[in-house]
Amino acid sequence: MPAPRSSSRSRASGASSRDSTAALPWHQAVPGPVVLVTGPEQLLAERAVERIRDACRERSPELEVVAVEAAAYRSGELTQWTSPSLFEEARLVVVNGLEAAPDVLVTDVSAALGGLPDDVVLVLRHSGGARAGALLKAARVVPGAVLVECPAVKSPAEQRAFAQTELRSHGRTIDDDALDALLLAIGSDLRSLAAACSQLATDVPRGTAAGGRAARLTADDVERYYGGRAEVTGFKVADAAVAGQRAEALRLLRQALESGLDPVPLVAALALKLRGMAKVASAGRGSPDVLAKSLGMAPWQVRTTRDSLRGWTPDGIAAGITALAEADEAVKGGGRDPRYAVEKAVIAITAARAG
Repeated sequence: MPAPRSSSRSRASGASSRDSTAALPWHQAVPGPVVLVTGPEQLLAERAVERIRDACRERSPELEVVAVEAAAYRSGELTQWTSPSLFEEARLVVVNGLEAAPDVLVTDVSAALGGLPDDVVLVLRHSGGARAGALLKAARVVPGAVLVECPAVKSPAEQRAFAQTELRSHGRTIDDDALDALLLAIGSDLRSLAAACSQLATDVPRGTAAGGRAARLTADDVERYYGGRAEVTGFKVADAAVAGQRAEALRLLRQALESGLDPVPLVAALALKLRGMAKVASAGRGSPDVLAKSLGMAPWQVRTTRDSLRGWTPDGIAAGITALAEADEAVKGGGRDPRYAVEKAVIAITAARAG
């Protein structure tokens, strides 16, 4: 079966033509003689390996996939799977858990790097740490080696980017406020977020937007599917705060924090609410249908925001936004206690309305 052998050579050549030390993100993972998949984000690593497997299988439908687990490794197993095949069968060998590999596995992987046959793709999975560091360096200089990095997805910006990438992979896009609502309802667990994106993309009717594009996912879509998932979301905290309901806003905030919601998106929800109020207040009177387009909002959002403006003055809105700017800096590393920073902002917002 010569095709796998030839395609392996072309993959190695292609990888060598670019900088073999340049890291690729998980969604650009490609096969090479050796592929290092590094970083702590397990879901992204799994996705990277799946992409590599699918690419190998596309070239060689009879591909044999072998998983080697560090915890259960026995001497000589890797040699068996990375030796030339009698019938030139394409093989993908995935070594998991190199960060905790026993010495015998490190030795066998090192030996395999020196003589991989053309019909074998060796994937090395390392989630982090110093263990097997020398082996990783040796693997990176193998001609045609590919490095795929899967860093932890922690910040709200990284979570937003992940969700947008997930939805694009399903042929969908999402409004900014809908994305905020989704992250607040689901939290920071990447698997849960991926599952939510898949459900929304599959279950929400696509409709037809201008130009024949699939309609964007909206905040109403997120509320319909996930509004009840978390008893409290940042938007409910924001609604109570701008209504001047201090006790209720603090109760909801503390409940949200206890349920595991991160302070950063909570501040983002409060800021989104106040920024919308500032935009509508500055637009003056007019039909919501007319103002919506110039404000970049839906007509229903204009009407809802106008209701929220009752009891607020321009100075009060400015004071609330200032308090949120301070909270935003605090929750992103500028303060010692992010939870206290959000609580302080909520108190300042309710006071700004009462004043």
